[in-house]
Amino acid sequence: MDTSWFLVFADALLILHTMLVAFVILGLVATFTGHFLQWRWVRNFWFRLSHLAVIAVVVLQSWLGVLCPLTSWEMALRAKAGEAGYEDSFIQHWLQSILYYSAPDWVFIVAYTVFGALVLASWFVVRPER
Repeated sequence: MDTSWFLVFADALLILHTMLVAFVILGLVATFTGHFLQWRWVRNFWFRLSHLAVIAVVVLQSWLGVLCPLTSWEMALRAKAGEAGYEDSFIQHWLQSILYYSAPDWVFIVAYTVFGALVLASWFVVRPER
């Protein structure tokens, strides 16, 4: 297989990963905004369950010290293409690249846990409907 395809697949994973991060962050914003603006769709059970499940996986991975499989897969594809990957988690790498922000792992663990707690709290504050 041409090595350029590995980069295409790695970039596709990067886009998917970015969309999942946006889903988690914007999903919480939409849930609370929708509560105050009375948007019924933010109470959709499947939307809320998938939102909670995604952040639960992130929190669990951070507590276990496991790198996200999407990050590992993307880095492996980039390595096969002969391109350098990155060593940290997806969020750490892109925060460092975009914002020049670096923090110890425990900061990200706390941030993921607090965000996960907010998503869980939203389950009770803005109750989903079936």
